[in-house]
Amino acid sequence: MKVRIKNISVDLHDDRDLTEIAAAYLKIDTEKINSVKIIRKAVDARRYHGAGIKFNYILDVEFDGKINLARDKNLEKIPAKNNFNVAKLPKNLNYNRPIVVGFGPAGMFAALILARAGLEPIIFERGGDIDSRAAAVEKFFSTGELDKNSNVQFGEGGAGTFSDGKLTARTNDILVDFVLETFVKAGAPEEILYLQKPHIGTDKLRDVVKNIRREILNLGGKIYFNSQVTNLEFDASGAVTAAIVNDSERFLTDAIFLGVGHSARDTYEILNSHGVAMESKAFAVGVRIEHPQEFINFAQYGEDFKNPKLPVADYFLTYKDIEHGRGAYSFCMCPGGVVVAATSEIGGVVTNGMSNFLRNSGVANSALLVTVDKADFKNFGNDVLSGVRFQRHFEKLAFELGEKNYSAPVQSVGDFLNGRADCKNFLVNPTYPLGYKIADLNKCLPAEVSATLKDALKFWDGKIKNFAESNIAMTGVETRTSAPCRILRDKENFQSVSNAGIYPIGEGAGYAGGIMSSAIDGIKSAQTFLKQFQN
Repeated sequence: MKVRIKNISVDLHDDRDLTEIAAAYLKIDTEKINSVKIIRKAVDARRYHGAGIKFNYILDVEFDGKINLARDKNLEKIPAKNNFNVAKLPKNLNYNRPIVVGFGPAGMFAALILARAGLEPIIFERGGDIDSRAAAVEKFFSTGELDKNSNVQFGEGGAGTFSDGKLTARTNDILVDFVLETFVKAGAPEEILYLQKPHIGTDKLRDVVKNIRREILNLGGKIYFNSQVTNLEFDASGAVTAAIVNDSERFLTDAIFLGVGHSARDTYEILNSHGVAMESKAFAVGVRIEHPQEFINFAQYGEDFKNPKLPVADYFLTYKDIEHGRGAYSFCMCPGGVVVAATSEIGGVVTNGMSNFLRNSGVANSALLVTVDKADFKNFGNDVLSGVRFQRHFEKLAFELGEKNYSAPVQSVGDFLNGRADCKNFLVNPTYPLGYKIADLNKCLPAEVSATLKDALKFWDGKIKNFAESNIAMTGVETRTSAPCRILRDKENFQSVSNAGIYPIGEGAGYAGGIMSSAIDGIKSAQTFLKQFQN
């Protein structure tokens, strides 16, 4: 018989294996268990001061014999799996090969779906392949010599390749399983299929990206690296007809999937110049804060914080500034990670966080952000690109505070709260790779953001004791949290509302945030495109 145990809670200190645990729950002999498969595993540390830390599982169990499922609401038949498959299109179709711009999660999965359907997409990625890109990033980190097209933001794999590799998604869409299974087949750890908070890590994600690229190539797709789409052509009706690459080569097409990422400011300028419908949108700006990882582990796990069964701990914090109507929150928290230099433009300092698979740096870092919107951009113009200018302004200020050599401005929490900038002895030395300068972060943040962030830090100190300790380091500035504008598209067919054949996808289009949601957005856009060939 095969059954699913939907909710089984196991104490942290329970040393039985899952076969024993499942047998005890089902009240059968261990010898009768043939297999136990983890469907979901989550840590419940909410009651560590009381009942203790638990692991919550969903288990699929196969065993000899039968039991009455009606005896327990947590028992059920294993549901049939809804697999997502891409139908191969007929070979005699007459079509222009679709173009995918950008090989981040959205572009990668759009291209994969198109390739599996037999449409042999052409992909243009402005940055290098993952190996040359990694070399360019390391060169920037060590010398301050920035490659504007191959960096933490641009290149094979997208910005998520130099992050924590988180694979969380706020949806139960069947495509979540498809994306995770695709990653596993491409070399990701199998545990991402069942962990509540799966992640791959920068180190492992690089090989995963390569393997997905190889599948697309094997299916007839073509990828051009170091190839930036620098212009587009349209017919009299506004439908796209061609892409211009590196200001020289012309590629005819009637379908372009724009997965350019949230930092492709020059692409936004191109689209705006052609009158492609766009709108300014809210995003968030702030700083990176760093604590000892053991501090966060203890805050979340208590006396069990060193137990090897437990993953390195994370956190998520929110704050609402009622008076000014702003929200503040932690974002892209990287357990056991480092702060990275994430600029893609000369003369700007931008931060982000990154972790490898083992998350073993000993340092926890997270962005602390405050929302900003059109009202905040009014001094930078009254058009769809005002948010871009807003970002650039504060990135430039951070660059200047860092003495114009890509060092980052750093200030202790205590100094930030008390109007000083002289603390040099931090609980954790800042991990930003290009060095740092002690500076007043208020000078590279909007005044309203600083004010809300100060209130939020005091509030969060009450949630996690000593979170805002005076010698905790904060590094500025974090501005690339999401796209500053949205490329407007039709909800049904995923095409631009103004220009047929343009499919805006992922974070850069303003419709996703993170690896999973971007990948799913790319899949759905490709699915919609394929429907025209399936009728």
